[in-house]
Amino acid sequence: MIKQEYAIVDIETTGGNASGSRITEIAIIIHDGTSVIDRWETLVNPQQEIPISIFALTGINNEMVRYAPIFDDISEKVFEMLSDRIFVAHNVNFDYSFVRHQLEEAGFKWTARKLCTVRASRKIKPGLSSYSLGNLCRSLDIPLESRHRAGGDADATALLFSMLIECDDQKEIDKMVKKTAQDQRLPPNLPPSDFEQLPDKPGVYYFYNEAKKVVYVGKAVNLKKRVASHFSGHKITPQRQHFLRDIHSISFEVCATELMALLLECSEIKKLWPVYNKALKQFEAKFGLYEYEARNGYRYLAVGKVSKFQVCIEVFSTIHDAINLLRSLAEKFELDYRFCKYAVDGGADLFYQPDHAALPDVAQHNGQVDNAIDFVLKNRPSFGIVDKGRSKEERSCIWVENGHFYGMGYFPADTGFSDPLEMKQYVTPYKSNHYMMQLIYSYAQKYPGRVIRVKELV
Repeated sequence: MIKQEYAIVDIETTGGNASGSRITEIAIIIHDGTSVIDRWETLVNPQQEIPISIFALTGINNEMVRYAPIFDDISEKVFEMLSDRIFVAHNVNFDYSFVRHQLEEAGFKWTARKLCTVRASRKIKPGLSSYSLGNLCRSLDIPLESRHRAGGDADATALLFSMLIECDDQKEIDKMVKKTAQDQRLPPNLPPSDFEQLPDKPGVYYFYNEAKKVVYVGKAVNLKKRVASHFSGHKITPQRQHFLRDIHSISFEVCATELMALLLECSEIKKLWPVYNKALKQFEAKFGLYEYEARNGYRYLAVGKVSKFQVCIEVFSTIHDAINLLRSLAEKFELDYRFCKYAVDGGADLFYQPDHAALPDVAQHNGQVDNAIDFVLKNRPSFGIVDKGRSKEERSCIWVENGHFYGMGYFPADTGFSDPLEMKQYVTPYKSNHYMMQLIYSYAQKYPGRVIRVKELV
């Protein structure tokens, strides 16, 4: 008989309502009914402002979560840690509502049996003056550090849970969680063999309709678990029912790493535009650095919104990044500030400079603009990322050339390179976009030891 496990969870949020607020921190502790067997916590970028009142309570501010992962990036990890385990929390419905809501937004259909340590404490330790976590810890001599932070509160809840189990002579916890487990059901038109062949490996999966057309593409750290998550839950909306009825077969491609799966997923969605895929949730570039020449012969550099009909020198996720680059170029190459424009929401000059100041020589000014643009273009990096392969006999590689994703592939593990450029012969080319490069830069920053850089391409 498999021993029941529990996922003890605590979260911090931007507010009290799951539909309008977001998670800023989450901690999950796995308990096997006897002791803690696993623990994980992380800050989360809520993609919205953290109110001052929340900062005063938790100490978590906007700067702390600025470079933290968004919930989509950790959703699969959260889903895997919670799957097939009883969800335990102090005031469980609060934590459960946020986690379920954000998992659902990320594409995971998840439900779980719940256990509230407030209600369990009232049954097993009756007569206490207060059952708030802080007061329970004081009454029961449970250490509580980092109050109102996910990790500290989860640790205290785990100690409380262990104590409740030890004192539970009447088996109150068993009574509270006893409930028939929910069966997972495959879509009606999907052969079981298609699901059974899925491996427990990272990769990309494809759902096909009756006409063998791809209707959905997804990525997974664990292909079998991720696909199974689509078929769990009890939503009976027309869209979900149509989606399940349309799935007639599944194919997949194993990838060596999660990063390669993310890149392949993005490329396939852009190429196939499956009917059930929503737009990628991570934001594409919104702002660009542009160059244009006015009737008077002077060339301008301007920050503006990205348009499919205009070619820009560089793209940016935020307006602040774009303006900072333009400012630094103006300073480095001594550009007259009157030719550096902010072409958003009506446009404006970036810097104050008196209009009566003499204009620079046209040729000299335009040459300085050329130098600034060359500087941007020549400083785009070229590098490779070498990582584990799909087996011990191979390794994987991702190649970036002049700041753009060039391609990815695999090579024999015993291959040696005298020049990093030799890596290109093993990669399959793909089209690059800003989102892909955000993924790659983030990975390269996190794992610098896996990056092989090229200073100049010949």
